Amino acid sequence: MEWSITHLWLILALLLGLAELTSGVMVLLALAIAAAFTAVLAFLGFSLEWQLAGMGLFSGILVPIVVRWLKPRFSPRGVAYGTTGTGVDQGKKFSSLRRDFDDATGIKVNGDFYRLRVQSGGQTELPEGTALIFDHFDGTTAIVELATSKDL
Repeated sequence: MEWSITHLWLILALLLGLAELTSGVMVLLALAIAAAFTAVLAFLGFSLEWQLAGMGLFSGILVPIVVRWLKPRFSPRGVAYGTTGTGVDQGKKFSSLRRDFDDATGIKVNGDFYRLRVQSGGQTELPEGTALIFDHFDGTTAIVELATSKDL
């Protein structure tokens, strides 16, 4: 068997597809599909310049499609990645928690524990189960307000 540029494009597609298994971002999957389409161009006899242009065109079309359409279908329901800290949780109600190993007071936002500070009083230690309203983040500290009876 004689190696050709078509085989190299197919090997690149395979390697990108395997690399996608470690990342989960779906960009490498789109590039793998683009490389497979480019292998078809090589098989049809297009020059290297046209193959590279085709790879660029296929990538430019497939990456946005895969990231916007395919990736959300593989993400767990109810999880909005990249939203913590953008203000999407502002005004939501939380209950204070105590962390096991250092007894720190905080809240859990999207499954992650954040130490807290009360905005008006500056307290950082509260009883577990205290009703709070999230305001914003200051670094990795959640700035909260104590919930009043009308907030509940």
